[in-house]
Amino acid sequence: MTSPNELLSEALPARSFWERNRLSEGYLIKKVIQKIVAHICRLVLLFGMCFLILQPIIGKICVSLMAEEDLYNDMVIYVPENFTLSNYKLAADFMSYGESLKNTVLISLTTAAIQIFMCMLVGYGFARFNFHIKKLLFACVILVIIIPPQTISISLYLHFRYFDIAGIFKAFTGSSINLRDSVLPYYLMSAGCMGLKSGLYIFMMRQFFRNIPKELEEAAYVDGCGVFRTFLRIMLPDAKPIITSCFLFSFVWQWTDIFYSKTFLGNIKLLSRQLSMIGDRMDAYVKMTLGDAGGASIGYTNCIVSTGTLMVITPLLILYLFAQKGFVESISSSGIKM
Repeated sequence: MTSPNELLSEALPARSFWERNRLSEGYLIKKVIQKIVAHICRLVLLFGMCFLILQPIIGKICVSLMAEEDLYNDMVIYVPENFTLSNYKLAADFMSYGESLKNTVLISLTTAAIQIFMCMLVGYGFARFNFHIKKLLFACVILVIIIPPQTISISLYLHFRYFDIAGIFKAFTGSSINLRDSVLPYYLMSAGCMGLKSGLYIFMMRQFFRNIPKELEEAAYVDGCGVFRTFLRIMLPDAKPIITSCFLFSFVWQWTDIFYSKTFLGNIKLLSRQLSMIGDRMDAYVKMTLGDAGGASIGYTNCIVSTGTLMVITPLLILYLFAQKGFVESISSSGIKM
């Protein structure tokens, strides 16, 4: 059965674009031109933003595939003339890539899990419970965000170098415990909400839990749930977006951290630390193999560093590809409300 709209369209004669534009006294062509111009401007802006973000990575990828002679060839810019994968093998050898990758994944994953769990509990407490000196403690959280960790680096070093709890260890063993050259400082700081960026995660968790209606908790209390059961059964499932976001931030920042790893981990091989030592190892390699007292050239050293950088960030890019749905959901659904 033919609809009324179809009958009306068949009854009225079809008009061309220019006829409709003439009847609108040029208004139609103006709207079309404005729409096209807006689309072009949007395309140019998006292309420019994407180029600014991707151009350094594209440049590193191209450089990593070039032989040494291509680096000093003015005719070679992006497309290598002498394609090679030897730079990746050399960077992997300098960084002890297999061992460093395993250590980095293990430490970043466990540290991020402990950190997010403790920050989640603290953020929920700040959002839902009233207690004495609550404002003072939250002010301390803000200070943790503002004050850079370098200002307390000496205190942290001495604390974990001569670790003791109220003199108990010294009373039984005669001396304090040296926790450096291990991951225990990482775990203890994360458990005490003093890990890398812990203040930011507490703040984000607190703001998220404040946006959840209190009626959900009150209904759970009426049904007989206690505080912890309400948190686990009611609040925690709703907090999946913010947990995903904070976990990704924590994992990535821990992955690329150099400050804490140099302070506490000693000789434990991590990708970020190995990457920072590529230049020195490149000079030693050239002196040993080629007998060149001057060391490696600056251009080729930067090429190996760029290759190592790509090998460090590639696992993070893969992680974001798989976790982008949850990450975008966390950004869109977790607004900040003061």
